[in-house]
Amino acid sequence: MTSETCQLLAELVQRPSQNPMGLPLTGPGFGEAAVTDFLEELFRRWQLRFFRQPVEPGRQNIVAFLPGRQGAPVFLWEAHQDTVPAGAMVDAFRPRIEDGRLYGRGACDVKGALAAMLTALHRLTAEPIERRCGIVLACVVDEEYHFRGIRELVQLSLGVDGAIVAEPTRLHIITAHKGIVRWRIHTQGRSCHSSQPELGSNAIYRMAQVVQAVERYAEWLRGWRRDPLLGPATLNVGRIEGGISANIVPERCTIDLDRRVLPSEELHRVPAELAQFLSRAIGQDGWWQEEPWMVLPPLSADGKDSLVARLSMAVSQVLGQASVGTVPYGTDASTLQAAGIPCVVFGPGDIAQAHTASEWVALSEVEQAAEILYRFATLEV
Repeated sequence: MTSETCQLLAELVQRPSQNPMGLPLTGPGFGEAAVTDFLEELFRRWQLRFFRQPVEPGRQNIVAFLPGRQGAPVFLWEAHQDTVPAGAMVDAFRPRIEDGRLYGRGACDVKGALAAMLTALHRLTAEPIERRCGIVLACVVDEEYHFRGIRELVQLSLGVDGAIVAEPTRLHIITAHKGIVRWRIHTQGRSCHSSQPELGSNAIYRMAQVVQAVERYAEWLRGWRRDPLLGPATLNVGRIEGGISANIVPERCTIDLDRRVLPSEELHRVPAELAQFLSRAIGQDGWWQEEPWMVLPPLSADGKDSLVARLSMAVSQVLGQASVGTVPYGTDASTLQAAGIPCVVFGPGDIAQAHTASEWVALSEVEQAAEILYRFATLEV
């Protein structure tokens, strides 16, 4: 492991930045502070202007600036600092290289891409200003749970002409993805002793009716609401919780829903559409309530031709040809594009390795990504 890119990736992986996923920042290795401090150290060493942007207590975006030739475009490179929790991964924060792969939590999602961006940025600092575009590197927090970091970032006036958002795309250029709406449904019952259940009202039984109706609605969505690039809209019940004990009739039950939204759909109408379906399917309401808790817009493929062309040229110079496509998962890119910044998603690694107990990224792809980004910033300046 001799290249700067590999060294940076190992440094990032060995600094845990687990997202607490809605829980308080407790225990070693949770939160992004160790990575943020490391990035500040790099930016100081490379004599880049930077600032920290508070998002939550103990969690900060960090943004660095590299000026380019006067009149040249300015591009945003964005990556998230956080990872999902280590979970069952063994030695998650001890980077291990084997068969050309670096293993460790976050290696694929998304520290490999961040290492590539850092390498390219450092290399650009050695170029004369006349030979490069302007680059803003934004490293944000809380992408893996609630997207708070990117929502704070777009409050700034960054003055950029386009953005590349780091995600594991196998070096394909991604121009579109679905949006996300997540919300909870609660059913309310009345508790009593389980020996006389007729004296109460079982919230879990009520939720069973809701879940069956949601399944029918999800099947309808997949069959009748589709996008030519992204495929069908989808709906999933990902969690259910209810009751206290087997000998108590439960008075409350909750499910968490995840809806993947197409560019042609209106985000704010998504929960209401399901509510209308449930009212018709169940035949009554009043004992269930909705609680929206996260919205991420879809990423449309429109309005980014020049950005795609520029990145395609850089990819082709390194790989021989460029591939442009879509992905089913959500990213920070859609929030940036909703704020008026044309965006693509790009990076080394395969999403199939993200969040797994043996997460890895191919070092050759990380090196190629660094070269592509460097060429992207020096093309036709």
